Amino acid sequence: MAYFRPPGPAPDPALVRSLTEQQRELAQRVRAEPLAHEPRLIAGCDSSFPTPDTILSVFVVLEFPSLKLVEKVYSYGPVTMPYVPGFLSFREAPNVIQAFAKLQHKPDVIMVDGHGIAHPRRVGIGAHLGVLLDMPTFGVAKQKLTGTFQEPALEKGSITPLLDAKTGELIGEVVRSKDKVLPLFVSPGHRCDQATATRLALACLRGYKLPEPTRLADYWAEEFKQEVR
Repeated sequence: MAYFRPPGPAPDPALVRSLTEQQRELAQRVRAEPLAHEPRLIAGCDSSFPTPDTILSVFVVLEFPSLKLVEKVYSYGPVTMPYVPGFLSFREAPNVIQAFAKLQHKPDVIMVDGHGIAHPRRVGIGAHLGVLLDMPTFGVAKQKLTGTFQEPALEKGSITPLLDAKTGELIGEVVRSKDKVLPLFVSPGHRCDQATATRLALACLRGYKLPEPTRLADYWAEEFKQEVR
């Protein structure tokens, strides 16, 4: 996800309390489990903020394992919630769901540009969307949000665990997706487990840092921005 972080006053404490409680409820609904079957269609989704007041959310659907593009859609609209650090998924989710509703080909699993459970309250945008859609999801993020890790080896395919700093719980894996580039942070969302998330992320690499589902979602986001301007 390409985030716009506008300056502004401190968020309303009552809003923060409400969002925190909603995240705790969502986190309790997250299920870690392997996929029921190997996916035939895998989606990628990404959101960006063309202006401080608007959001563009994109879905691409690819055949798996060929990664042939099957469909691409977007939803563009106003942002309905203020920026609150740690609760960005509430800004994004409504528009992402509107984009998902436009798909003619429903995927078996969704790769989200962002975190799954590798979040302070275990419900990043990947997990959040998975629960709301009741779909298998996982997150592939470019930056760490929480946790500790050892740097993986510089070769593509090198992996180290991402651990909760307090409990030592495994909350993701740090994956070198290309030789000598900064690693990605892969974590399960809903109805997916860590092994599946990492395996699919690696299976979707085609020579770029980002796996094809989120790379193409990001690519088409830039194309669709031209349409909405």
